[in-house]
Amino acid sequence: MLFFVGLGLGDAKDITVKGLEVVKKCKRVYLEAYTSILTVGKDALEEFYGREIILADRDMVETNSDEILRELKRKMLLFLLLVIHLEFALEFHTLYRATTHTDLVLRAKEKGLDYRVVHNASIMNACGCCGLQLYNFGETVSIVFWTDTWKPDSYYDKIKCNRDRNMHTLCLLDIKMKEQTIENLMKGRKIFEPPRFMTVKQASEQLLEIVENKRQKETTH
Repeated sequence: MLFFVGLGLGDAKDITVKGLEVVKKCKRVYLEAYTSILTVGKDALEEFYGREIILADRDMVETNSDEILRELKRKMLLFLLLVIHLEFALEFHTLYRATTHTDLVLRAKEKGLDYRVVHNASIMNACGCCGLQLYNFGETVSIVFWTDTWKPDSYYDKIKCNRDRNMHTLCLLDIKMKEQTIENLMKGRKIFEPPRFMTVKQASEQLLEIVENKRQKETTH
């Protein structure tokens, strides 16, 4: 059985009773440690859970996931999914938006292995603390880091659509962990770029550039 357990909003004690029971009974516990960031250290989690935790970096999760699944043939394992990152609310439909974790689920199903999701709180529901009514939120969008050759702007159209309907938009800001340059990737060199976390300023600048580009197109036409 492969378990995906939500940790809550960041504190070691945010895990649910059900989630903690699962953690304590599993033979091995992995902490997915690259699509999000911890507000507490691994040591704090280990102390509260009373269990050793194995950090699962990008290579382990994306490249060596079959090794984890093979262990399921012999032991009860737990893949401890961190849900601090905005995009990974552990509601079933939202879980399937996270391609990394979707891949794990699909691989497990292909091998005839069962999995379970233990839900927890996430920014998808906690954003109500900002004072805005959750009922008035429209479609959530992800704002990704642009590159010199890749500048998607589809999220702007969704934000505009929400505004036209007089609805709020929850914007999920990009995070880059253990990213490689194309040169290092092609040459197989395990050299990674420093972690990057999109700021509100960066997200706003990209949105303003999209607005300006759209205005110029309208003027030319």
